[in-house]
Amino acid sequence: MYIAIEGVIGVGKTTLARLLAERLGAESLLEVVEENPFLPLFYQDPVRYGFKVQVFFLLSRYKQLLPLAQPSLFTGGVVADYLFDKDAIFAAMNLSGAEWDLYNDLYRSLAPKIPTPDLTIYLRAPLPVILERIRRRGRVFEKQMEPEYLARLHEFYEHHFATYPHALWTLETQDLNFAELEADQDWVVRQVQERLAQKTATPSAS
Repeated sequence: MYIAIEGVIGVGKTTLARLLAERLGAESLLEVVEENPFLPLFYQDPVRYGFKVQVFFLLSRYKQLLPLAQPSLFTGGVVADYLFDKDAIFAAMNLSGAEWDLYNDLYRSLAPKIPTPDLTIYLRAPLPVILERIRRRGRVFEKQMEPEYLARLHEFYEHHFATYPHALWTLETQDLNFAELEADQDWVVRQVQERLAQKTATPSAS
């Protein structure tokens, strides 16, 4: 079992990944955003640091997800708080010209080696909700983000998942509190279990 959770910054990916991993007896695979030394600089000067921040994230995510190609290493399954596609979504928004071409060549050479999740959960929420969650989280470099940047990022996510070809559940989170409310936690876990069961019961095309 491999579940990936996606959505814009601050939508609740890590919170849900930890919850599902605990409830499903799986291992959580969490992105370590703070390890990227270029990220605070990127929010100050996106044009100058865009390529550096994206390549760092690409290689970091690749190294973290590559072991999933050996399922025997994760007997209880894995719940990740990001999808490998995430890197290309951000890069498409932040890079252009020769930098985008070089990045895209690197991405296309690495992506086929990463397994496809059994289920991808795409979390959505209105922009004011996202901004409030970011404020509560308190990461200093995220406070520099403009609402316009998040709105544009949302558009890129919507475009990506409009044609996503794999098992996908789009979850509206504005009225859910799976960080604290047990009823919401139980509901989300049941929904995930049902979708995984449906996928297992569906015969593969020959």
